Amino acid sequence: MSNQWLEWAKRIQSISQAGLTFSKDIYDIERYEELRKISVEIMSEYTELEMNKIKDLFTNETGYQTPKVDVRGVVFKNQQILMVKENSDDKWALPGGFCDIGLSPSENVVKEIKEESGYDVIPIRLIALLDKNKHTHPPEPYHYYKIFILCEIIGGEATIGIETNNIQFFSEHNLPQLSTNRNTKSQINTLFEFLRTPEKETLFD
Repeated sequence: MSNQWLEWAKRIQSISQAGLTFSKDIYDIERYEELRKISVEIMSEYTELEMNKIKDLFTNETGYQTPKVDVRGVVFKNQQILMVKENSDDKWALPGGFCDIGLSPSENVVKEIKEESGYDVIPIRLIALLDKNKHTHPPEPYHYYKIFILCEIIGGEATIGIETNNIQFFSEHNLPQLSTNRNTKSQINTLFEFLRTPEKETLFD
């Protein structure tokens, strides 16, 4: 695995954070702090991120470390899929983002689609729950789960949001340049399989 160093660094970070959360012995705490320092050094050595920035990312995490959750809305219209162009990298993605505390996955996806595309939708079904590490996304420090929820438009109109600058529907064989940190071509192709086969079972991992 070409990014095995990243997996090792994340595992070391996870172990150190759990240790710092539950340990009472001052010597154990010192050892876990040293482990976290090693994980930061690994990240800094093999990425373009500055050590202080990585340290801030890790030290701001508290409690037992678990994967972060990203939710994406899957909306079809006339055999095409809804995508928005992200301001951050000027590339295309399914509307969505990190799940907010206090909202369920379906409530989050409805909010994200409205904010990023202007459409009012209702959630129909869970299509996939994927581990980002098992797909061809660019490497990054955190571990993410990605939730894909099929939705249906019930109102609204195409309106760019604070984080987006364009909104369009695309056919499977005419996809734009994708924001691969958010979604990959293989994932989009898989979503079209649900359009062709509505009874397809929910995917996981």
